[in-house]
Amino acid sequence: MVHFEDSPSDWDPRKLGCPNFIELSNLRNGIWAPLTLDRRLVLYPNGKKNSNVNGHISLYLAIAATNDLPLGWEVNVHIRFFVFDQIRDKYLSIHDASGRVRRFHKLKTEWGFDQLLFHDTLNDSSNGYLVDDTCVLGAEVFVIKCTGKGESLSMINEPQSNIFTWRIDNFTNMKNAYYDSKHFTVEGRRWKLSLNPKGFGTGAGTCLSLYLYLGDSETIPPNKKLCAKYKLRVKDQIHGNHHEKTIDHWFSDRTIGYGVHEFLPLRDLRDASNGYLVRDGLFIECKIDAISVLF
Repeated sequence: MVHFEDSPSDWDPRKLGCPNFIELSNLRNGIWAPLTLDRRLVLYPNGKKNSNVNGHISLYLAIAATNDLPLGWEVNVHIRFFVFDQIRDKYLSIHDASGRVRRFHKLKTEWGFDQLLFHDTLNDSSNGYLVDDTCVLGAEVFVIKCTGKGESLSMINEPQSNIFTWRIDNFTNMKNAYYDSKHFTVEGRRWKLSLNPKGFGTGAGTCLSLYLYLGDSETIPPNKKLCAKYKLRVKDQIHGNHHEKTIDHWFSDRTIGYGVHEFLPLRDLRDASNGYLVRDGLFIECKIDAISVLF
């Protein structure tokens, strides 16, 4: 699964040229306790040879110096890779849509994507990935630590009652900077949507901004993280061609909400032919596709 989102919270970009094979050491991502690991990004600008890849770059996260590690070592992680759009100041996020945990061990020291990005896509200057013969790549790593305290990851795909629809009337009369929906519950946890009708951040004055937040009474203990994969959409009430974006985000005690500043241009919202705004009313929808809890 591939999608755009704002800057990741904790990653170490490296600027790269393009020889046949590159290893980048000292990658600072997550906590690899109780082991001290030398981890690297490994880039194959022309594709990894033994993977029969043509016309792509390949990118992997690797653990080096494994001979120094204790017998039977293993590390379980979630990984997301990033390619920086140097024109729009955004990140292309590439990760496994199923949310699979990747297990590193003696016989498997490297995980990643054989076909991270087409050469044509990378070389297209309008995409912003390659500027002045320089690209910026990164990785975000969430480590599932084994501490003997029973830490584990639980995941629920397609939870029950996972769609919430918010009807908004008299949109053009909305004067406040933001509005919150009523709370809705998915898998015993309360959520709400937040809307900035005139935009926020990079979308201020030009776009509708839309976010998903944990409910007002919801808290996440410091030792836990919750990942939600969800769709935010504005419904087309005429043709059914809804405008939507798919997001996945790790919520924690420090980040209780996440969404898109530039969700929908206001000019598109007001264009009657798009069917988003009908009789000054619109429908906003959130569909939570999966919830994971790390504890």
